[in-house]
Amino acid sequence: MTAHVEVMDLVVRMKAAEQAFVLATVVRTVSVTAAKAGAKAIIRPDGTIVAGWIGGGCAKGAVLKAAREALADGEPRMVSVQPENLLAELGVKPGENRDGVRFASNMCPSRGTMDIFVEPVLPHPSLVILGASPVALSLATQARQLGYHVTLAAPAADLAGKADADVIVDGLQPRELNDARRFVVVSTQGKGDEAALKAAVAIDAAYHAFVGSRRKMASLRAKLVAEGVEASAVDRIKAPAGLDLGAITPEEIAMSILAEITLERRRGQRDVNR
Repeated sequence: MTAHVEVMDLVVRMKAAEQAFVLATVVRTVSVTAAKAGAKAIIRPDGTIVAGWIGGGCAKGAVLKAAREALADGEPRMVSVQPENLLAELGVKPGENRDGVRFASNMCPSRGTMDIFVEPVLPHPSLVILGASPVALSLATQARQLGYHVTLAAPAADLAGKADADVIVDGLQPRELNDARRFVVVSTQGKGDEAALKAAVAIDAAYHAFVGSRRKMASLRAKLVAEGVEASAVDRIKAPAGLDLGAITPEEIAMSILAEITLERRRGQRDVNR
């Protein structure tokens, strides 16, 4: 019981720290197995089991493989570790998937069966906003409502009031970003555009955008390239940011940017056959 409580305590702490991990839970056992139903383990992306226990090598390899895949696609899965004779009776081979269950062979002397539920726990998607313009502030507020972890980086003097963000950085150099998928928006409105764009391209992200016209971005691009910034990095920045919804107000522009980010974030996740 104590071990179970310690695992769940660590789950709470890791979620609060926006860390990615897998929670593996033994949901069923048949015959003799090292771990029993209810046993849990926390697995980091590098395959390290940092707390708990779900048995020895009989199940570990299959669970770690499933954990890596779950962290990659964000989908939970079930792993069933069974002796080869039972797999043969079911007509499945080790490594085969059927009805949402991946089967693996138990080569240990126990010859028992274990079913393990592998659940990925991923950080909130990360939105990094550079600048304190009205669009930037509205974007932060709307993004928080949609479950993004928001980092707002801007000189403190530019912030008229408290911004609605998880992390507020004084200046244009975001620090300690979480490991989630990142989206970066520069909305400086003429205050430190070049510095913000340099900081933006240095961040590994799925989306980079600049709130400004194509003409302005072209002018800034020439300056950045002349200062040694790689042209290919600058060309990844979408300008103007957002979908063309005919937006006029800062709130509408922020909404159009989040709509574009949502398209990128959900790309490949929707089942077109549903």
